[in-house]
Amino acid sequence: MMGTEAQAITSPVADIPLSPRFGWGWWVTLLVSGALVVLLGYTLLSIVFIGVGVWGVNAPFVWGFDLINYAWWIGIANGSSLFAATLVLRRHDLRTSVNRFAEGVALFAVICAGIFPIFHLGRPWLFYWTFPYPATYEVWPQFRSTLTWDFWAISTHAIVTSLLWYVGLIPDLATLRDRARRKSVRQIYGVFALGWRGSVRHWAYHQRAYRLVAILVLPLILIMQSTVAFEFAVTLVPDWHETRQPLHFVVTGLAQGLSIVLLVAMLLRWGLRLERYIDDEDVDLLGKLVLASALVTAYLYLDEIVAVLLSDKLTREATFNRVTGDYAGLYWAAIVYSILVPQLLWFSAARRSTIAGVFVGFSIGVGIWFDRYSIIVGGLQTDHLPSVWRTYSPTLPETGLFLGTLGLFAALLLLFVRYLPVVSMFETRHDEHEDKAS
Repeated sequence: MMGTEAQAITSPVADIPLSPRFGWGWWVTLLVSGALVVLLGYTLLSIVFIGVGVWGVNAPFVWGFDLINYAWWIGIANGSSLFAATLVLRRHDLRTSVNRFAEGVALFAVICAGIFPIFHLGRPWLFYWTFPYPATYEVWPQFRSTLTWDFWAISTHAIVTSLLWYVGLIPDLATLRDRARRKSVRQIYGVFALGWRGSVRHWAYHQRAYRLVAILVLPLILIMQSTVAFEFAVTLVPDWHETRQPLHFVVTGLAQGLSIVLLVAMLLRWGLRLERYIDDEDVDLLGKLVLASALVTAYLYLDEIVAVLLSDKLTREATFNRVTGDYAGLYWAAIVYSILVPQLLWFSAARRSTIAGVFVGFSIGVGIWFDRYSIIVGGLQTDHLPSVWRTYSPTLPETGLFLGTLGLFAALLLLFVRYLPVVSMFETRHDEHEDKAS
């Protein structure tokens, strides 16, 4: 492809991070996100200086908002990274428009998820005890502890997801380096571009590395999501001690990741005027995938009821309490938001509508959060000891911690949009060349 043609294709994307001004809307959103990040810092400091007693957890609710939000963020990370890796390996055309920010969403969600198990320790400055380093006193981690599982799962997830995101960025970082006008900007992008010159040898190494990391993502995601589910399944809590839990978490996590990708795609398409790169066919296909994941989620809910009817009496009582008891509203809200609302996507006009896409994406995210709340809190309410049955409600520090992670996620996403290309430029050039050649 000629240089002028390539520049015409990539200029609208490259001009976004290289622009000296970015509009007041971005600044207002960043300020709101920054305020929530400050709230996050305040709640984390209160946990450090006061302790986890500021949370509303108590017997039998040894887990509350911390595990709910951890499992929720991990679902977003796993679903979006699994989707991005699959598109890379399949070489599907949809990867051109959504892969870059889908990988970013996965990375930022992992960062938010990692906060919860660390501060759940009570003494977060001793988090390195979960790592089997050669201690002088030969005191090794308790490998039966789910906190140790979380350490290995999150650290591995963060490394692989970062590699997938960064390796895909390298050619575009070189493009920004070559197009930047200020010397300091060229030097910054040049450092992270790793001396990329676009030679045949560079492209061969890059494609191998990109596909290798994408291959690593697939088993990692299944293991990671299953690890979160096994934190429930290995306990003796009624309605948790079930082999269906890993499948439920994997499927609902995929639906959650796809919904957030749809939400971000619609917002970027509208906010940055990227209709040429995230076109109607892309969002239409993405909407169909979200709808399919919602239908599979509906099947799992139905399967859960059938499995429970065939289970022992204690499991039936615990499950029916979750469906009809104090937290029944959460269970039914999860069904409404994550299963019924996505049925709007049966209509082509809704799949291509920005408002409908944002609404459905947000709705599924909220629905899966209710699902996690229903499983964790509703499952713990009726344990084996009726004498300790009581209700749970989050405290202000717990709520502030969750809102703070939402602000952190939004701030990271906004900074990513501002300083890095949100659409893969080298994939776009490749697709345009193939279309003209055919």
